[in-house]
Amino acid sequence: MSAASPQDFFRLDKAGVRAAFDRASATYEAAAVLQSRVADELLSRLEPFGFRPQAVLDLGAGTGRATAQLKRRYRRSLIIALDLAPGMLHQAARHQSLFRRFERVCADAARLPLRSASVDIVFSNLMLQWCELDDVFAEVRRVLKPQGFFAFTTFGPDTLKELRSAWAEADAHNHVNRFLDMHDIGDALVRARLQEPVLDIDRTQLTYANAMAVMRDLKCIGARNATAGRPRSLLGRTHLQRVLTAYESFRKDGRLPATYEIVYGAAWGSAGRPASSAHTGEVRISPSDIRRRR
Repeated sequence: MSAASPQDFFRLDKAGVRAAFDRASATYEAAAVLQSRVADELLSRLEPFGFRPQAVLDLGAGTGRATAQLKRRYRRSLIIALDLAPGMLHQAARHQSLFRRFERVCADAARLPLRSASVDIVFSNLMLQWCELDDVFAEVRRVLKPQGFFAFTTFGPDTLKELRSAWAEADAHNHVNRFLDMHDIGDALVRARLQEPVLDIDRTQLTYANAMAVMRDLKCIGARNATAGRPRSLLGRTHLQRVLTAYESFRKDGRLPATYEIVYGAAWGSAGRPASSAHTGEVRISPSDIRRRR
């Protein structure tokens, strides 16, 4: 029997992802401080275009907070909140009102139950890290109208680097999901034949009193380890203590950091259109201009 490849080691268990977010649906919104902040930034990047869409898809809508904001902005548009986890969509109903209704669809982002060329904007905030990019990007291109716009965020490889390092001190298992480099995301956009893709990165840190608080926050938003290489048995107290002790090496000014690398991306449908004006004041990077790190 051949040894498993690194790619197999980090392969995502889709059923596990769905179950984790289902369980976290009631606690997600209170703990999703970073997710809300990033969603607000991504929404602001739509403003310069003055879109008047007929249909907008919030891909990986979660509890629907951003979906409601999209409906507030595009009042006459059909707004669709799509998520893999039924529990998340149940929570999303709380953001609806008589004058701000949106559709809720439970489906896989890699198999969208939507007609081809039926959507003007696909908006996706911090969901793609739970997916196989080629599958999802192909579906995004399929459902986008030729002049449609795709705006998304995902996590880069420096995300949770402190937690990953601390676990590495304890064992050889994978305890933190793998996050793709911006170059790989750009390559996937090109393979999907999405037009004029641009990418940029922002890094931020949340701080905590202790490492257990970091792990509790991740549990509350459903960000559990869903890779094939995760440990399959419960970890003992001594094992966990090694992780907590290793994390302490990152303490600064009395707090423990949790680093997040946010990748912002934008692309157009098959007809294309220059996307460089999407967000003024920042350097916009085309995949063809990116050089891989050695």
